[in-house]
Amino acid sequence: MGYRHHPRTQGDPRRASKILPRVHRVFGNLQTWLRGTHHGVSAKHLQAYLDEFTFRFNRRHTPMAAFQTLLGLGGQRGATTYKELCAVE
Repeated sequence: MGYRHHPRTQGDPRRASKILPRVHRVFGNLQTWLRGTHHGVSAKHLQAYLDEFTFRFNRRHTPMAAFQTLLGLGGQRGATTYKELCAVE
C-alpha cells in the first residue's frame, strides 16, 4: 500500500533468534498457526489471515476481551460477503 520495502541483513542471519527473540517467536507462531490451522494460505487471502492473526495476537492475554470485541463487531455490521472478501483494493 504505497510502501517500499528494502530488506537487508544486519549481522549473521543465524543469530537472528538471539538478537531479536520476540520477533523471531512471533513469526514462528504465525508460520505454525498458518500451517496448522489453515494448512497453508494463498496470496489472494493472505491479508485476511494476517489480520486475524494480529487480532488474536493483540488480545492473547485477555481472551474474554477478544470474545467481547467480536460480539460487538458482529452486532455493529452485517455479514461480509465472499465478493467483499475477495475484492481488490
